[in-house]
Amino acid sequence: MSKSTEKADSSVDNRGGGDYLAAQEGGSLDHGFWRGRALSDLSPAEWEALCDGCAKCCLLKLEYAAPRQVLYTNVRCRLLDATTCRCTDYRNRSRRVSDCVTLDAAAVQESYWLPRTCAYRRLAEGGDLPDWHPLVSGNPLSVQRSGNSVCGRTVAEDEAGKPEHHIVTWVRC
Repeated sequence: MSKSTEKADSSVDNRGGGDYLAAQEGGSLDHGFWRGRALSDLSPAEWEALCDGCAKCCLLKLEYAAPRQVLYTNVRCRLLDATTCRCTDYRNRSRRVSDCVTLDAAAVQESYWLPRTCAYRRLAEGGDLPDWHPLVSGNPLSVQRSGNSVCGRTVAEDEAGKPEHHIVTWVRC
């Protein structure tokens, strides 16, 4: 496989706000850097850039043991800003929200609950990034335009009431 010499603009990280390694390090990433590489071989900046910022992982999920089933709700984490679809305290999220999962290459292998559209899951399963992913499209708004963002589709945890009343079918595991 030949490696392109094009550079991917790390500013396509639509989570922004300087809270993410890709945004902080600021440099360019090789276009297609994820192809043919194990997730465990990615740099921190490459790892963070893979996230499309859809925030589906920031939704409350209901899990049933038999049969194993995960249902997504439209109830957002208390740290997720409904307008920007960004975590308001990304660096400290796991300390502030006890069930927040910090993904790494090992955790992705066990993350059956990740949505099918998740870049980490897709790559771990041998797939590629979809056309609407910002690293492919070059446009951070492509996630929202494709309907793959939770922006404008969520309710706050403290306003939701029973999560069972908020199950959605637009996110699939």
